[in-house]
Amino acid sequence: MAGALVVANLRFTDKERYLRYAAAFPAVFATSGGQVLAADEEPKPFDGDGAGVDKIVILRFGSEDAARAFLNSPEYLRICEDRDAGAKLDSWIVRSF
Repeated sequence: MAGALVVANLRFTDKERYLRYAAAFPAVFATSGGQVLAADEEPKPFDGDGAGVDKIVILRFGSEDAARAFLNSPEYLRICEDRDAGAKLDSWIVRSF
């Protein structure tokens, strides 16, 4: 199935604030139509050193539009205050097959 993945790597700056976000995330994500493929706080580098990565998250959506709709939804943006206070984040939307 073609679709879109959201891939994020996180570096924690305030774990307590990040955990508030993580606690709220499942209820907000449940209505997105997406699927959590991975959420790993012990990623193992395969190539490169992986320095500074505390967590990798991979989400699957049916389309890029569906991914963007979730990421820009008022419900999700509301909980992002804790995410942004608790972690530095690099994220991408990539095509899946």
